[in-house]
Amino acid sequence: MRKRPVGPTDVPSRSRTERYVSSERNMAVSIVARLPAVNLQSLALTFLTAVIVHRSVADVSVGSPPATEGPPHRRFEYKYSFKGPHLSQSDGSIPFWIHSGNAIPSADQVRITPSLRSQRGSVWTKNRVNFENWEAEVTFRVTGRGRMGADGLAVWFTTEQGLDGPVYGAADKWNGVGIFFDSFDNDAKKNNPTILVVGNNGQLVYDHQNDGTTQALGTCLRDFRNKPYPIRAKIMYYKKTLTVLINNGFTPDKEDYEFCTKVENMIIPTEGFFGISAATGGLADDHDVLSFLLFRLTEPGQQLPPVESEIPKEEKDKYQEEFQNFQQELDKKKEEFQKEHPNVQGEPIEDPYESVSDREIRQVFEGQNRIHLEIKQVNRQIAMLMDEQRRYVSIVAEEIAKKGGHAASGQMDSATQQLGSIVATQQEVLRNLNEMRNTFYESLKQISVAQQQQQNQGNAVGMGTYETIQHFNDIKEHLHMVKRDVDHLVQRSSQNPGDKVVKCPELPPTPSCLSTVHFVIIVVIQSVLFFCYIMYKSQQEAAAKKFF
Repeated sequence: MRKRPVGPTDVPSRSRTERYVSSERNMAVSIVARLPAVNLQSLALTFLTAVIVHRSVADVSVGSPPATEGPPHRRFEYKYSFKGPHLSQSDGSIPFWIHSGNAIPSADQVRITPSLRSQRGSVWTKNRVNFENWEAEVTFRVTGRGRMGADGLAVWFTTEQGLDGPVYGAADKWNGVGIFFDSFDNDAKKNNPTILVVGNNGQLVYDHQNDGTTQALGTCLRDFRNKPYPIRAKIMYYKKTLTVLINNGFTPDKEDYEFCTKVENMIIPTEGFFGISAATGGLADDHDVLSFLLFRLTEPGQQLPPVESEIPKEEKDKYQEEFQNFQQELDKKKEEFQKEHPNVQGEPIEDPYESVSDREIRQVFEGQNRIHLEIKQVNRQIAMLMDEQRRYVSIVAEEIAKKGGHAASGQMDSATQQLGSIVATQQEVLRNLNEMRNTFYESLKQISVAQQQQQNQGNAVGMGTYETIQHFNDIKEHLHMVKRDVDHLVQRSSQNPGDKVVKCPELPPTPSCLSTVHFVIIVVIQSVLFFCYIMYKSQQEAAAKKFF
């Protein structure tokens, strides 16, 4: 029996549809030949409708993506991961990992290098990884007192463990890929801190003088030093594409990732070791790794073997026995502790309350994060509006060009005038949107500066406002005094009507009307005074609005 060829499903469906349409066409032609001429028009319309419907169905079936398309399946691999608390054991080792150099494991993190000069350290998986597709999530901190740091941190996947070497604490001429978080500017191009993806086949020597830019497959500029929250890097290798996503460390949201770089058609070994290394030079930073989580990725529809089948029976029995012994020892220690301390029942070891300074810092960063998210949302919406406006302007411009080509010279109908007005309106809206976007960018830049200067400026402005209010109060008091003196004089004159009235000498004769020159001078003086008053009030209001 002849086998059916294996291939995409769209080609057979299309051929079947075309055969079905052709058979209907032949049937319709035969029917038309038999029927009288009276019903030819209705039959022709019916035939055309059927053909159009079946053509559209065939196109939709061809253009639709396969049903198996979708995000990859993730499975956590605990043997190639570590995370606090209780990260290290009593002897200082990390389960399923080895550390070398100046690395210091602790209960909640691994300090790859301390902030001392010329330090190197690294951690590597004990077991060899054999995954075709994988995803790694690394959480780390890079902190230091200086304005600049050195040298940086690296995440590795190589065929061999590079326990010690000159490339961020690991060996050179590796076979695999390295993601470098470089914090020192060796080439003095002011392009650090930066993130680089560098591949190697075991023959290349890393270019330290140019910060690896001549060998980088992908790069992005990100400042990862001295951030309020830990930096999170998501590195995914799926279908021969390496993607790097970064959380900038300004928000506690663990899923707020930004795109860094992508390398397509990248072939790396399927077997190797994962590692993290760091190094310091003349400048020094603390390089702390809080967690490394590895996930195996599989395509939708592909079944993975169960975890139990991957562990040998002897090793499984050994782990089960160790777990039972550990559980028994733990129960004994709990009983002994309760006998020695009968009054202590689940009291917290650490203080659950935060200090005033910690609470203020947390509130400041939460407010900054909310403002940052709102501005990002507004910026995204403005970008969408600008794209729509550009599209409308291009469409209207094409219509105007078509109308102008057919119309006679010197004549323009009402439709062309309306299109011209629409174009002008759209351009005005686009210009306003650009101005609004620039305003939001400036606001985003001034957020961090304004909060630092708030206290000092608040004191200075408060003193200036107090002096201004006091000055106006003095003027008001003097005016009240003048008014009281005038009232007093009026009362005295009304109380002594019999007194001799002192007559003032008669003035020399003057013109009955005010001259034009004097009138103009008075108006100019009043205008200048009024303008100065308005400017003074506007400056006061602007200074007051800075702190609301």
